[in-house]
Amino acid sequence: MTSINIQSAGYQENKAIIKNIEFTIPKGQIVGLIGGNGVGKSTTIQTIMGTIPHSQHKCELTQYGYVPERPILYDFLTLWEHIHLLIQSIGQDKARLEEIALELCKVFRLESKLHEYPINFSKGMQQKVMLILAFTPKYDFYILDEPFMGLDPQAIRRLLLMIEDYKSQHASFLISTHALDTAEKLCDSFVCLHEGRMIRLGSMEQLRQHPSQTLLEIFDELIEGVENAAV
Repeated sequence: MTSINIQSAGYQENKAIIKNIEFTIPKGQIVGLIGGNGVGKSTTIQTIMGTIPHSQHKCELTQYGYVPERPILYDFLTLWEHIHLLIQSIGQDKARLEEIALELCKVFRLESKLHEYPINFSKGMQQKVMLILAFTPKYDFYILDEPFMGLDPQAIRRLLLMIEDYKSQHASFLISTHALDTAEKLCDSFVCLHEGRMIRLGSMEQLRQHPSQTLLEIFDELIEGVENAAV
């Protein structure tokens, strides 16, 4: 189980963007991090990863796979050179990593692009590169920040199948996404953020007010309730 406890975090000293966010991610579970634009989802992820300059938080992470919201690529490295750099920097069996990476290139239909430069790829293809790099090593925990953004329907389906496969092998996931219909089917529980605060936490059964409610309807009601209470 991974425990997250963020008292406060921000990019400037004494100017916290998020506060009092606390939840756990059980082994083999998928937790969805949901909220509107600018509410602190990516800041929460960066705090968990320890890359926020000013924070008070507790989270014990060693190694994990990460897909950023925006692809991070080297201008002068081909797809294969990105993969090779990853393989050389990870303390896992290099032959097996290469095998998995090539399998993933086939899954995402990039096997013919190995010697091309991802910096020139479309947004969707760049996102596939990030997924290949994140899922080539085997980890117990993965952080995915808007992983479905820019992907075509076939790639989304392949990613969902891959997440379910890794979950069946007891990997845990924290997934930040605006795709609430997909999150509703995929995630075991949800952390709902609004204006830098955690407003609700729980599974669909715990969040629902009536059996037919969708995640989008639940989220809308939560936001309306918080905003009306503030008036």
